[in-house]
Amino acid sequence: MFERLPEFLAAHPILTGALVAVLALIIFAEFRRLTRKYRELGPTEAVRVMNQDDALILDVREHKEVSEGRIGGAKHIPLGELQKRMQDIEGWKSSPVVVYCRSGNRSSMAASQLTSAGFEDVVNLSGGVQAWQNAGMPLKKK
Repeated sequence: MFERLPEFLAAHPILTGALVAVLALIIFAEFRRLTRKYRELGPTEAVRVMNQDDALILDVREHKEVSEGRIGGAKHIPLGELQKRMQDIEGWKSSPVVVYCRSGNRSSMAASQLTSAGFEDVVNLSGGVQAWQNAGMPLKKK
């Protein structure tokens, strides 16, 4: 069966290239997942962390997104300002920090920045505010 594989690969360079690219992306994604220094938790598990003493809830969405509602008690620092405003949250370096955005993508970048800055217990809210609302959790309007 595999004796004709080189012939197939040579006859279909576009398919071969696509296969190699997909495999490389899968390996890269798994490597990043296994080496990240923060946790990914869904809304229910994140609430447990939020209820711990002195946990920081960090909203990294843009200003216009926050006006649509936010998790109660959250501190708002847009992702683009996080590096410049790191001193605003220095006091929580050894406390749990739950980071969220709209879908979980920007907050994963923020979680990486926080762990690189020495924050010890960082949690990314998997699925962001969308998952929060889908789980029936409340948002505060202003």
